[in-house]
Amino acid sequence: MKNLLLTGMAWLGMLALHAQQPLELPLYPDGPAESAGFESGEYWVDSGRVADVQTPMLYVYLPERAAATGRAVVICPGGGYARLAIEKEGHAVARWMTGQGIAAVVLKYRMPNGHYDIPLKDAQTALETVRRRAAEWNVEPEKVGIMGFSAGGHLASTAATHFTSEANRPAFAVLVYPVITMGGATHGGSRERLIGKDAGADLVELFSNEKQVTAETPTSFIALSDDDRGVPPANGVRYYLALREHGVPGELHVYPTGGHGWGGFDTRFRYEKEFQTSLARWLKDLE
Repeated sequence: MKNLLLTGMAWLGMLALHAQQPLELPLYPDGPAESAGFESGEYWVDSGRVADVQTPMLYVYLPERAAATGRAVVICPGGGYARLAIEKEGHAVARWMTGQGIAAVVLKYRMPNGHYDIPLKDAQTALETVRRRAAEWNVEPEKVGIMGFSAGGHLASTAATHFTSEANRPAFAVLVYPVITMGGATHGGSRERLIGKDAGADLVELFSNEKQVTAETPTSFIALSDDDRGVPPANGVRYYLALREHGVPGELHVYPTGGHGWGGFDTRFRYEKEFQTSLARWLKDLE
């Protein structure tokens, strides 16, 4: 009986592990139509970060059908528009999301290399893809949102403010220590790689997303640290104030310490539990 019990437990463990293996899909089945002009291919910096991404992919994590809320989120890892911290700010996040009954789609988006339209096209296509396959993935199309970290937060806020149709408008946004502005408080590397070091005033304003918020911008959850030296806290704060100015509901969490890049899932961030509890409650309250 003991051996039978152990065998059963091992089998259940294998099932749980299998349930966490994502479905891998090319974002563009026939390949992307345009190139960012990299001279060499993408490469792995280490086991958790990939650089110079040129082949966009979707990694789809689905919750158990009985636990599914119908909500889904496209996750945009950060990395200064040069690389993606795809494990800490992608796959680890997705595994947590499925535990909340939320379908999670990690977006391995292309690096812009000065082609500012490319990451946004990938994010919009990802949102459209999730909605197109909503029935297959047990998702309600009106409950598809976006989440991003650092430069991925800039991409997520761009998707939230530059949508062109209901098909690519996120229902909500989660922005974690996000880059928001391309102005004085920006992250220099993200700005240079997205729009170029010598970008004109019109382009700077266009991608300063605190200036692109309207009454149609989706509700947002914003989290950052007061001691962030990588991306000034003013980025997330300005976006929150812009939401308030336009009557859009938002929630802002500023943690006293943590710096930049803490992820919030499978990390040693001091306020991890507080962050996760607040985010889980906020996502549930969207119902």
